[in-house]
Amino acid sequence: MKNIVYVLLAGGLLAFTSCRKDPVKNLEGDEGQIYITKHSDSVNYSSFRTFSIADSVAVISDNKLEGKVRTEVDAAYINAVKDQLVQRGYRQVARDQNPDLGINISRVYNTSTGVFDYGRYWDPYYGSYWDPFYWGYGGYGYYFPSYYLGTYSITEGAMSIDIFNLRDAKQTNTISNIWNGLIRGSGVFGVSAANTGVKALFDQSTYFRVS
Repeated sequence: MKNIVYVLLAGGLLAFTSCRKDPVKNLEGDEGQIYITKHSDSVNYSSFRTFSIADSVAVISDNKLEGKVRTEVDAAYINAVKDQLVQRGYRQVARDQNPDLGINISRVYNTSTGVFDYGRYWDPYYGSYWDPFYWGYGGYGYYFPSYYLGTYSITEGAMSIDIFNLRDAKQTNTISNIWNGLIRGSGVFGVSAANTGVKALFDQSTYFRVS
């Protein structure tokens, strides 16, 4: 599988700005989104003609299927994928009409936890973020014992699009995943992000087109 990763940066110049530690941090909307595609090198994508797409979106949390939903955002992603494939010459059919391609869309949530040391708030340039003079203890420093730790939990979300080869499944006894697109970053669960994000995935997959 080949992997392609695009990061959309406003103006394309922020990545070269040496005075900012995190050029993506202050971007807004789809400016901070990441588009990742993977595809099988051995597949002739132009040989397919039809597709069917699930009418709801799977919710996967920490590798567990939580259910299926169809909100306004989910519908926007489903329609955006349909539009991109139709524009590339593919025809949508019902799932009982032997489609060449099957498409699933998922919301993926991953939660990570960890421990951090409060002492790391110490600023190496200015000494401390807190002013000891304010408390009337000029010249004193702050001390954090080794057990003074904090915990954190971060949940990251993404939209994932999987395309499967149904046409050859009966011959191989396997439903093969031939393409995956992943959209991460700020605003991915917004209606306005659906068309922009899905288009970005297919724009970097120029091979995905009926000849």
